[in-house]
Amino acid sequence: MSDSITVDTSRLPLLLQELRLPAIAALWQQFTERADREGWPSARLLATLAELELGERARRRIQRHLLEAHLPPGKTLDSFDFATVPMVSRAHVTALASGDAWLAKGANILLFGPSGSGKSHLGAALGYALVENGYRVLFTRTTDLVQRLQTARQTLSLESAIDKLDKYHLIVLDDLCYVRRDQAETSVLFELIAARYERRSLLITSNQPFGEWTSVFPDAAMTLAAVDRLVH
Repeated sequence: MSDSITVDTSRLPLLLQELRLPAIAALWQQFTERADREGWPSARLLATLAELELGERARRRIQRHLLEAHLPPGKTLDSFDFATVPMVSRAHVTALASGDAWLAKGANILLFGPSGSGKSHLGAALGYALVENGYRVLFTRTTDLVQRLQTARQTLSLESAIDKLDKYHLIVLDDLCYVRRDQAETSVLFELIAARYERRSLLITSNQPFGEWTSVFPDAAMTLAAVDRLVH
């Protein structure tokens, strides 16, 4: 084999597109010119371009995950007024935003309080921070997700629908207590809670404490079972 390799550099943009390296395709000329001026070793140039490509992929991935999360706009930790909720520790919330330990264990977060107390904002803000840290999140009104799962049950695809939700490290169920005390509604909600137990996390906001969840679930036994799986 000959030691010399003939390369048509005019094809480089096409080759980079074929290899699905759009960041390098956009920036290679700028950085090769800089490398020539500053006398970079070839390894430094290659490493720099690879880092740029990986950084751009991470940015695009976060953008995709933010779109699929359906988070309400403007609800971030920076815009949350911790002074109005003194019982909420900024340091604790910041630690939760990293996601590492509690998401790995499938632990849950439960936020209780009256309307207007900031539960939904805090839940959305945590979701936003987690997406930025590389996790997948779904923010949804509990009633909306319950309706989707009911539709899946009617088409005999409930198990598949719940399995598809496994891609989310965290599901934020907003306003749980607006679910009607109806066997069909609460049974699919319970099946979701049971399916994610100790595997995938839930964040639930509710304007009613556990003691009043009998208004959501049809009987005390199901209420106790749901609470047990959420706090265990």
